Amino acid sequence: MQGKTVVITGATSGIGAVAADRLAGQGARIVFIARDKARGEATLQQLNATAPGAGHAVHYADLSRLAEMKRVGAEIAAAEPKIDVLINNAGAMFTTRQETADGFEKTLALNHLSYFVITNLLLDRLKQAGHGRVVSTASDAHKAGRIDFDDLQAARRYSGFGAYGNSKLMNILFTRELARHLEGSGVSASCLHPGFVATRFADNNSGMLASIFGVAKTFALSPEKGARTIIYLASSPEVEGRTGGYYHKCKLAKPSAAALNDADAKRLWGVSAELAGIGA
Repeated sequence: MQGKTVVITGATSGIGAVAADRLAGQGARIVFIARDKARGEATLQQLNATAPGAGHAVHYADLSRLAEMKRVGAEIAAAEPKIDVLINNAGAMFTTRQETADGFEKTLALNHLSYFVITNLLLDRLKQAGHGRVVSTASDAHKAGRIDFDDLQAARRYSGFGAYGNSKLMNILFTRELARHLEGSGVSASCLHPGFVATRFADNNSGMLASIFGVAKTFALSPEKGARTIIYLASSPEVEGRTGGYYHKCKLAKPSAAALNDADAKRLWGVSAELAGIGA
């Protein structure tokens, strides 16, 4: 990874923070997007301690807001002549249905549309790298997901677990369709299940959900173990040129039948492009 540029979202805590630090330790220059300035500065200090003089950089944005996704994507594209790896890792679960300023259900906006928008805005820079990689954090939670194109915003029926599972299914469908769009470009796309990891995930909630996750995290993987597959997909020569796959424990895994539906993948891409006004 010496001299390579890695752009990562969700890098200020959990598996994203570990992945960024380990890739920096391998010689990569890390460019990350943070929402909170205090955590962003702390992460930047840690990266500079791990790999001094590499020129690591932070950009600030709220990736649940479409205008912010577009602004920060354009900022990074303007600042970086080439990007070797893009890691889409930002995400959250919300107990109650919330809408963003754009009128999007928040899980859909943060967990799926931010992947779609940031990736599309940085594709030219990934192509400049010659063998760029897009790595997206999905989850085995996708196996409970179902894409209802008539209620993509979960306006009629909402549950935190349901919306999260749906968004993780979207991550896999997005990866499959992205791989198709990138055929012949030299850029690969892959996604992964990190395992259930003890991170800040779900800490934004309260009540029963917070209690359930609080107990469950005592049995969860450490962020160091959870980050292994991200690091592998971002850096290993073993996956050079391999595209469209879903990985767990650094090996190809079989997702659900719904995640292999290429007609849904193509349709989701079109709907996402329409919602975001980008990437058709």
